[in-house]
Amino acid sequence: MDEIFKKRYSVRSFQKKGVEDEKIKEILEAIDSAPSAGGLKAREVMVIKDLEAKRKLAEAADGQDSIIEAPIALVFFSVPSRSAKKYGERGRKLYSLQDVTIACSFAWLQAIILGLSCCWVGAFDEKEVKNALEILADGKEDWRPIAILPIGYGREGEIKIV
Repeated sequence: MDEIFKKRYSVRSFQKKGVEDEKIKEILEAIDSAPSAGGLKAREVMVIKDLEAKRKLAEAADGQDSIIEAPIALVFFSVPSRSAKKYGERGRKLYSLQDVTIACSFAWLQAIILGLSCCWVGAFDEKEVKNALEILADGKEDWRPIAILPIGYGREGEIKIV
């Protein structure tokens, strides 16, 4: 783990090389293995590969073009109602956030293990992210976007931002 932590830093510039499906699968498995309050998994993740969707996400994130440049972007949502069923207001306001941030951290670490790079994006307009991904309805009204994780192969010579 010590070596993984030393390799982890924010990367905002990516090669034009796709991320293999097997690696995406391993990242999603790591997300699924992340601990969760009461085992409720009050979180959801969307894998975004579509260029137009990534453009809309970048717009919602104040023009952070690394989202467009990365071959994939994972969007992490808390689902407060899932936690609230068991834990009430504390589950709604805290546990669902903890669930999603732990899952995002697991994704980042798994990406590092697989030789990939990422950057946690938290600066965005929540409503615009939901609009970009068209999830304002269909039982997803309470999904709250918490983080966007662009993932890909980092460019050589990238300046390390820890």
